[in-house]
Amino acid sequence: MHDVLPTETPLWQTAEAIIREVLGSYGYSEIRMPIVEKTELFKRSIGEVTDIVEKEMYTFEDRNGDSLTLRPEGTAGCLRACLEHSLLQSQAHRLWYYGPMYRHERPQKGRYRQFIQLGVETYGMSGPDSDTELLLIMDRLWKRLGVRDKVRLELNSLGTIAERLVYRENLVNYFNQHLDKLDEDSSRRLHTNPLRILDSKNPAMQELVADAPVLMDYLGEDTISHFQAIKANLDNLGISYQINTRLVRGLDYYSKTVFEWVTDELGSQGTVCAGGRYDSLIEQLGGKANFAVGFAMGMERLLALLETVAIPTAKPVDVYMIRVGALAEQEGLRFAEAIRDALPTVRLQVGVDGGSFKSQFKKADKSGADYAVILGDDEVSRGEVAIKSLRDEQGQQTLSQQQAVAFLQSRYF
Repeated sequence: MHDVLPTETPLWQTAEAIIREVLGSYGYSEIRMPIVEKTELFKRSIGEVTDIVEKEMYTFEDRNGDSLTLRPEGTAGCLRACLEHSLLQSQAHRLWYYGPMYRHERPQKGRYRQFIQLGVETYGMSGPDSDTELLLIMDRLWKRLGVRDKVRLELNSLGTIAERLVYRENLVNYFNQHLDKLDEDSSRRLHTNPLRILDSKNPAMQELVADAPVLMDYLGEDTISHFQAIKANLDNLGISYQINTRLVRGLDYYSKTVFEWVTDELGSQGTVCAGGRYDSLIEQLGGKANFAVGFAMGMERLLALLETVAIPTAKPVDVYMIRVGALAEQEGLRFAEAIRDALPTVRLQVGVDGGSFKSQFKKADKSGADYAVILGDDEVSRGEVAIKSLRDEQGQQTLSQQQAVAFLQSRYF
């Protein structure tokens, strides 16, 4: 687990603000769920034989003896909340959430045991346009963040549960003929989650995986039609993509559309955003049969990607106030509040720990502020204030307090 330090938070805040704006522009509403859920929720939704449930969840008993788990992902909790509050009754919903998730994984760059995740979910919409809309959201988000040229979209279809069962049988038969070539992870997954073998990163497994049966050959007419419609939408919108027939997801509940946004900028941690359709999960958790599609994005990986481009971020301080003298210290606090009243979005920091004018001026410069507002006892007695630019060669000027406020308004509005 890690800390996000004050020097790092401006980039986080910039990304978060853009995410909120983009999701709002598509009519999505925020939902907030608990960090802790009943363990059974994740076993039922994610699957008991997945790596997450078997090896990665933080699970404990509370004082009542109930088994609770720190959420390892957000989809199950979001759907649980919708079912619990009867949000899915004959209604479509576009929702998003943001916050910490927990998995006991091997720590590495961009992957932590507590990580921040953005999740976007839609319910009640069966058509390919709802799948396409999620891809449009991410395409627009990449553009707004300035990294569209650094990511690519990969698509696949996992078919329905019935189609996947037929494929699974054939896949297991294929790997059973090559047991001597399976690594330890693949041998373990063979009779629990064989599709995950297709996602193996072991170089020694790649030739075997490449020759395995292809799921696309087992899909029915409706599934293929749905997938073709998504591709046609993307072609019409000019959004490039690649078909990756080996693309699977680590969670059992996905069906039909699956996708990943992948980058080559982060080494082996190439997947920045992933998702797909999971229509069967609603019924699996006790709700009436319905439709669902969504995606999740790890913010740490996104921030690592943003560090490769010069994305502009807000400065911690715009204006720094220097006060020298007993009268100035008292009046400065009042005048600082007047500035904040007039310019509520301006970041104004007051030097509150005293010191000489020279030492305070150094602090003003170090803060990164554009301007220093200077108050001494003489200025207070005359109702004046000095303003000095800290980032260019403009000279210092003395103004009335009212003029000083107007000057700052002209710079920040």
